[in-house]
Amino acid sequence: MKLAWLPNAITVARMVMALPLFWWLTQGRFEPAFWLALVAGASDAVDGALAKRFGWRSRTGALLDPLADKLLLCVGFLGLWLGGAMPGWLVALVFARDLIILSGSLTWWQKIGPFEPEPSLLGKFTTLVQILLVLAVLLQVNGWWPLPAQAWPILAAVVALATLVSGTDYVIRYGVRAARELRKKT
Repeated sequence: MKLAWLPNAITVARMVMALPLFWWLTQGRFEPAFWLALVAGASDAVDGALAKRFGWRSRTGALLDPLADKLLLCVGFLGLWLGGAMPGWLVALVFARDLIILSGSLTWWQKIGPFEPEPSLLGKFTTLVQILLVLAVLLQVNGWWPLPAQAWPILAAVVALATLVSGTDYVIRYGVRAARELRKKT
């Protein structure tokens, strides 16, 4: 039996996890939210490892995987903000970066054609630190791993800087590629 569908199924399951995660966060049910966020974060590593290890990469997976990440992170940040556990400016920054990337992707598709996403190391790092921040906040609000007050501004600054730098990198990198592609068309 061929299991090439498995990474995409894990990705879709991660997308489905967004609804209960959001519900639990907005209801202040941080313990189940933590465990679900942890499973979702781990599933991101698992689907990618399976796709690479067994050659089960697909165009669908290349498009769905970053969407699943964005969905879960946006739900995590928004839910924690609504619960008073995440600063609004950081949520706005994360949302702005993702909206810029999404609108750039849609514009590419409209003006140039099919879009082949190529996540950068910086983008992967940003996703990692955003996931770690969501998990750290959930650990804090559950009282399982209270960090010193001075650690939070540092964590927020690392996430904000990574978000800004990677967003700028995507805009520049894909802007240059788009300009090249458009010149080829004329």
